Amino acid sequence: MGKTVLITGANSLLGTHTICELLSAGYAVRGLLRCLGSYVGVEDPALELVEGEFTDRETLRRAMHGCDYVVHCAAKTGQSGSYDSYEQVNVTATERLVELAFECGVKRVVNVASANVFAYGTKGQPGDETRSMAAPFTESAYARSKFEALQRLEHFRNQVEIVTVCPTFMIGAWDSRPSSGRIILMGYGRRIVFCPPGGKNFVAANDVARGIVAALARGNSGERYLLAGENYSYAEFYRLLAERTGHCQHLIHIPAWSLRIIGAIGDLLGKAGLRSEVSRTNMRILCIGNYYTNAKSIRELELHYRPLAEAIDEAVAWFRLHGMLPK
Repeated sequence: MGKTVLITGANSLLGTHTICELLSAGYAVRGLLRCLGSYVGVEDPALELVEGEFTDRETLRRAMHGCDYVVHCAAKTGQSGSYDSYEQVNVTATERLVELAFECGVKRVVNVASANVFAYGTKGQPGDETRSMAAPFTESAYARSKFEALQRLEHFRNQVEIVTVCPTFMIGAWDSRPSSGRIILMGYGRRIVFCPPGGKNFVAANDVARGIVAALARGNSGERYLLAGENYSYAEFYRLLAERTGHCQHLIHIPAWSLRIIGAIGDLLGKAGLRSEVSRTNMRILCIGNYYTNAKSIRELELHYRPLAEAIDEAVAWFRLHGMLPK
């Protein structure tokens, strides 16, 4: 049996794919997740699932005992809530995890952050690992918490090896919640799709998982790697979805000014106690070209990225198989 890896967030889209890739690479895997019944991934004699909260110190210590490496996928990822709620999970608990990794003799931690800890760019000049975080993500509680966690982890760089991977927007199978796959569910088979003016970088979830395994084996301690696929506007994404699924769609482009008004209304409702993902910050995010390059990860981690079309096919097939989309 190979080295043992603890992975948090084992039932997430990324966690499930990463477990599969770790097993394929010969690692023994211990997956920590809130509820055993929520796991939908592969089963294997080299996989042990442990139920518990990674935010609980003693639960995490027990799960980490005897592990050589840790892959930290668990996070609060929603786009609503106070910054304090993100800080508790994404900052304080992550700092505690690395502290325990040092105490338990873990050799290396691969920390999963977000591409938005770096400034985005254009399709012609996409964002990379040298650019500092930029608005509107400086106002996003989720992105801010991921950025703050990176600052905290700097204190441990002489105690334990830490490699950080920063994925963009993931598409793929095993999205049981669903999480990022909602963008497919919202557009699949609809004759009319309302489309915001911005765009983002899309990446296959299993390419990110392979990036994590590569970071574990070849990443330089202290480095941060963007794991990114292809840059698409939202209109281009929905045209590709329609093409891959054989549906005809009419795209109605939503003007930026109307999204700003909707966001302002969302903020007012939030102040009244009705929190949702509709906010001024989130609507601004829909209006920008949130584009990145994967050049560093290709060069240093020796990664290869598949076309977005293949990731869409896999996600749609999985959603159909599990009754989340019509066959």
